[in-house]
Formats: sequence, C-alpha cells, structure tokens
Amino acid sequence: MPAPVITVSQMREWEKATWASGQTEDAVTRQAGQAVAQHAQTLTSPGERILVLAGKGHNGEDAKYAANFVTGRDVKVLEVFDPDTTIKEFTPTLKESPALIIDGLFGIGLNRPLSPNWIQLIQAINNSPVPILAVDVPSGLNADTGMPLNDAIHATVTVTIGAVKEGLLNVHARPFVGRLEVAPNVGLIPYPFKTELLFQIAADFPNYPPPRSIAGHKGTYGHLGIIAGSMGYHGAAVLAARGAQRAHPGLITVATHQSVYVPVASQLQATMVRSWQTEPSLPDNCTAVLIGPGLASPDLPDSLRTFVRKLWQESPLTIVVDASALEWLPPGGERPQGIRVITPHPGEAARLLQTTTTEVQADRRHALRELSHRFLNCYAVLKGHQTVIGRGKENLFVNSSGNPSLAQGGSGDLLGGFIAGLLAQPELQKDPLMAIRYAVWAHGAAADKLSRERRNWVVEDLAAALGS
Repeated sequence: MPAPVITVSQMREWEKATWASGQTEDAVTRQAGQAVAQHAQTLTSPGERILVLAGKGHNGEDAKYAANFVTGRDVKVLEVFDPDTTIKEFTPTLKESPALIIDGLFGIGLNRPLSPNWIQLIQAINNSPVPILAVDVPSGLNADTGMPLNDAIHATVTVTIGAVKEGLLNVHARPFVGRLEVAPNVGLIPYPFKTELLFQIAADFPNYPPPRSIAGHKGTYGHLGIIAGSMGYHGAAVLAARGAQRAHPGLITVATHQSVYVPVASQLQATMVRSWQTEPSLPDNCTAVLIGPGLASPDLPDSLRTFVRKLWQESPLTIVVDASALEWLPPGGERPQGIRVITPHPGEAARLLQTTTTEVQADRRHALRELSHRFLNCYAVLKGHQTVIGRGKENLFVNSSGNPSLAQGGSGDLLGGFIAGLLAQPELQKDPLMAIRYAVWAHGAAADKLSRERRNWVVEDLAAALGS
C-alpha cells in the first residue's frame, strides 16, 4: 500500500493507536533503526566511516539503533546533549573523513525556533562536504509546514518513518529534505484514518503489469495511435514511439506531419508510420491515442487543432494529451466515454489554469484538482519533482522515484508514450489509475537506476531502460 501523507498530530494519533494494540515503542524504534541502517549502507561502501549524531529524543534513539544495525562500516556515535560541546567534538571527527553523517538530532516534535548555539551546530554540519542522511525529518525543519525553525539540516536523503509528513512535500522544504524515502513497515498498525494524499513506492507495484495470457496475440494488447512530430521536432515522435514500445501494446502507428515523415520513419522499425498534411488519420482498430509530442512547429495547420479538440470531446477511445497539444484542449464540455489523461509540466499547467508557475508549485495538489475539474474530470499527471497523479476528488498520489537528470529534453515524450502504451491495452484500461501510476514510477525508477550506474546518461539510454 502507498504510504499516507499526514500531519504530526495524525502521526501521534497513529502511534497511540499502535501502543494501545499492544505493540511497544521499543519494537517500532528498533525497526525504524533497521530501515535507516539499510539506507545508510546503500549510501556507503564497505569499510567507510559513518558518523551518527544522536539527540536525546526518539529521533536520537532511531539513530542509535541504526548505528547498531549497520554492518561492514566503521560507525561512530556522538550523543548530542549540548551543542557547544558537540561542535568541539564534531570538527576533529570530520578529519577522520566520514562518508556519511546520520542526522538524529531533532524529530517531528520540534515546534519552536532553535537557539543560536543549535543553529551554529547545524551550520557546521551543513558546511561539511559529507552527505547527510536525516532520520524522519531534517533537524530544525517543521514537519507540518516544511519551513525551517531559523535553520535546518540540508539532507542529501531523508528517510521518514511510517508515513510521509506533510511538510516534507512543501516546495520550501526541498533544499532541506533532499531525496525523500519512506520506511513504511516499522511495526505500526495499518494506518487507521483517511488521508487524501498518498506516497507511492516500488512495493505498490508487485507483478505489474500482470502476466500475459499464453494464448495472447497482437490484437489482445491493443493498437496505439500517436499523433506527433513536426518540422524541427521529429525526435519527439520517435521518443514517444519508443516509450510506447516499452509498454508492449500489440501495435503502434505514428501519424506524423509529412515534412518529417522520412526522419521519423527511418528511425522506427516495428512501429508503423504514416504521414498527413492537413489532418491525421488513425487506424480503425485503435484502442488509444497519444497526441502532442513534437507538435510545436508554427507551420502546422489549424485543421489539426480542430481535429484534436473533436477527438478530445467526442471520441470513445482513450486519449492521452501532452506537450503543445495541451493548449488546444477546450475547457468544460460533457465527459465522453473514453479515458482522458493530460500530462503537463508546471509551466504548461500554469497556462492551462491561467495562473503562474509559482502558484502551481505552491499548491500542486490543488492545481491538479483544478486541471482535472476544468478538463472533463480527466486524470492528470502534474510532472516535476515528486510528480502528482490523480483526478477530481479522488485520492492523489505523489511519486517517489526520479532525479534531476530527468530534466532533459525528450524524457517527457518517453513518459507520454509509455503511459499511452499501457493504456492502449484493454486489460490495463480496467484500472487506468494503476497503469498511469506505474508508468510514472517506472519512468523515474529507470532514471534512478541509470544515475546509480553513471552520471552522463542521455534520454536514449532512458528509452532502453524504461520498464526494466
């Protein structure tokens, strides 16, 4: 199950319910420490040194348990009761070249500004060149608001315990949180309350996509039509097709503008390619259509926009709209039978909502709900750091995978193709939200895998890794 996104008070109520069930605090703390230790080992190599800074609260207990469970590393624990004393110990400890600092100074209970000597210690930690793993929440950060209490640890990775605290997703918290990971299985009872926001992780997608029937054939798995590519932007059509291929629909047909037919068709083998001049044509047996990648040329005819609007408003097919085509969509109207999906980045979302990118980023879940409401109660994928997925008044999902290397041209075209390739398959259309969520997660996970292997990967590498 995805991890809930909750407030500090909700976390306290969850803990109370867990203790009332007979589970002990020590048992949960031990499991939290194990989870932190696993992440610490992932971030270091055998034989390297880890410095653990353990405060006097529950956060410090988690950190100390983590120190006990780390194996194959040289672990040093500094118990922090007085910041002035710790600063004197911290500086010489840095000369021992730790590969990682585990921050267990303060947890979610901190709710008042830090005193100057604590700020001095936090700044000394931040000024060191050593990566930092924060336990539950970066010390000094308000877990509800995401704002620093004067100052806070700048973590490389934050491993939050049990559930994601709301403040960690605040746009202002990003410099402090770093990469956000969640340790959901630490002995707490199943979350007993309702929450509108969920944090999706790898464990949410066991055996997905489901195994195929041994008697299946091309017709079983759908036919995706892709309307993409124009002068100067033919590569987007190719990347969208390759993303779709990784999802394994039965057939794919790319309808591209005649000006770029040759470069598009020459780069695709298993994908069928057809050209158009005034209006695209799609195969009669299409089960889904992707529209938008590479349709940015100013020379495209107005008839294309008319065609797209009609398809969006009237077609019973699954329609996925991305990139330039987003701005051709008419707001409102009567919802057709087919599945509808839009995949804007924050700038595109701002234009669709007639607001600013800053406003969109300030409240991404509200922006997504507004997009869905404005455009036929469609599913929306609001891309960017911690992509948000969902529609209307239903639960929303925040994606955990991905990294800044996705910020390169073409990665969105791959994602659009991958989403549409999944949704072209009749069996997967039965739960479109799961297909969309998986596509977003798998796209980010492929980027994470590539970044672990090498730093200079390009979108063509992502096309090869997608879905693996």
